[in-house]
Amino acid sequence: MFDTMLSRDMRQTLDHFRRTVDQLFDNFYGSGSRPVNGNTGSDSGYAFTPVIESGWNENELLLRAIVPGVTQDSLKVTAQSNQLILEGERKAPEGWTAGAYPQIAYGKFYAAVPLPQNLNVDQVKCQLHDGVLDIHVPVAEEMKPRQIPIESAREQKAIAATA
Repeated sequence: MFDTMLSRDMRQTLDHFRRTVDQLFDNFYGSGSRPVNGNTGSDSGYAFTPVIESGWNENELLLRAIVPGVTQDSLKVTAQSNQLILEGERKAPEGWTAGAYPQIAYGKFYAAVPLPQNLNVDQVKCQLHDGVLDIHVPVAEEMKPRQIPIESAREQKAIAATA
């Protein structure tokens, strides 16, 4: 369970590094062909992948996606095949000119978060506030820790030894 989260964090770090290097080369070579909507021309058609943090408590898996400038209407969260999928679009501000060189990626985004078994995906709750999407995925009852009572042993009588 935790190794999937670690690999996802590593994947996000490498993806962030790749985007930074791509942007560095775009700026260095002056490729003014980059559209304002942030679509880099890659086959995927996605401008960026939102950063997603994760954590646990005894009752739920907590996910936090950083999506500044994204409205509730342009965001979609679905659960499918043990994955939580975030899709949406960050639109460029009105009046943004075609000759601008944005530092923020505008356009469509996509992220698929692998979910461990035994989560209650039917009761996922999401809340968008201040450019942050908080996602709460409850742990199924059978996965929650249970206190197991400890019974005391029967009293044993000591047998007196005679010498």
